[in-house]
Amino acid sequence: AIARRRPGKGCARHSDHGSQHASLPLGKTMREAGIEPSMGSISSPWDNAAMESPMGPIKAECAHARTFESRERAALEILEYIECFYNRVRTHSALGYLSPEEFERANRPEDDRRMKAA
Repeated sequence: AIARRRPGKGCARHSDHGSQHASLPLGKTMREAGIEPSMGSISSPWDNAAMESPMGPIKAECAHARTFESRERAALEILEYIECFYNRVRTHSALGYLSPEEFERANRPEDDRRMKAA
């Protein structure tokens, strides 16, 4: 994600307290990229609500009641759904009925210019 999106200084990455999120290598990578770590409070269901909310539509629209031939195929189809549909086409009421890509383009034009220059 860092190589692809090239986040600017001050970008935050929110997570829970899982060991994979608190690992030294991940912390080093984030510090080097200028990403601020953010961890929710222990046992607080509200802290991760923003991260958990996309899972409902992804499950309902892409994975629910489907049988995939392998884990690899499931991962590929879910990744394709997220990258090609959920982020680029599907509108979100919380974003003024824009897709995440449209919302970012409208609200962070400097990021769009930085990505084109690369």
